[in-house]
Amino acid sequence: MQKIAILGAGTMGHGIAHVSALAGYDVGLFDIAEAAVERGLSMVQANMKKGVDRGKLDADAMEAALPRISGGTDLAAICEGADLVIEAVPERLELKQKLFLEVQGMTDGILGTNTSSLSIANIAAPLDDPGRVIGLHFFNPVHIMKLLEIIVYEGTREDVLSSCQAFGERIGKSCITVKDFPGFATSRLGVCLGMEAIRMVEQGVASPEDIDTAMVLGYRHPIGPLKLTDLVGLDVRMHIGEYLAVELDNPAFKPPALMREMVEAGKLGKKVGQGFYSWD
Repeated sequence: MQKIAILGAGTMGHGIAHVSALAGYDVGLFDIAEAAVERGLSMVQANMKKGVDRGKLDADAMEAALPRISGGTDLAAICEGADLVIEAVPERLELKQKLFLEVQGMTDGILGTNTSSLSIANIAAPLDDPGRVIGLHFFNPVHIMKLLEIIVYEGTREDVLSSCQAFGERIGKSCITVKDFPGFATSRLGVCLGMEAIRMVEQGVASPEDIDTAMVLGYRHPIGPLKLTDLVGLDVRMHIGEYLAVELDNPAFKPPALMREMVEAGKLGKKVGQGFYSWD
């Protein structure tokens, strides 16, 4: 692989661009609005500079990586010659299918989806060559989190899997491979824990801070389930929970009333400054 195309310049998209450019790939970053592209490119630069300032990233590495990233709103131009296309758009099956249907004739490369819960088989189903579709589930913030969850369905080709495993290693991720099952490994466990933590807040069992402290100090989790929900976005997790509750026929994933009330009130977490925590 030499060129990576990333579709969606939001939180996950610009993070994937960040790590791909540092690993030496040429990166194209697409979004439907020029302002979104510019924000994504600015965030990559800001995060790299923060890494340099903290001594986590060499300044020369940053100077070499930034020119490798280009952005734009021309989907065909971004995808042209791409060996790997990664979509990082909202969690809606129809949107992901529509995007890959547009892209499939623009490149012969692998089509990776950053979905955290949707069926890879369903995303791939409408395509002429569904065997080149694979799940590449990154974690936020991408430039810090070490895990890459690779999801394969029964139609994913072996060469596609091996190429993506090599890509994951090159960008510095520890890769796990899981089968295409609702929630995969990470979302199925993480969302279930998060929903129960919200129910505990709803029932007045303890404060969000104390519930998170219990999991961090008692179970050695690096971050509590409520703070993680704020980072992911309450709206995003709510939709995932609704999907898993139906697909797994398990009420443990059903979003609590408190979560629905917070989403309706616009308290979506860190991205808006208010969720279970207040974010500066």
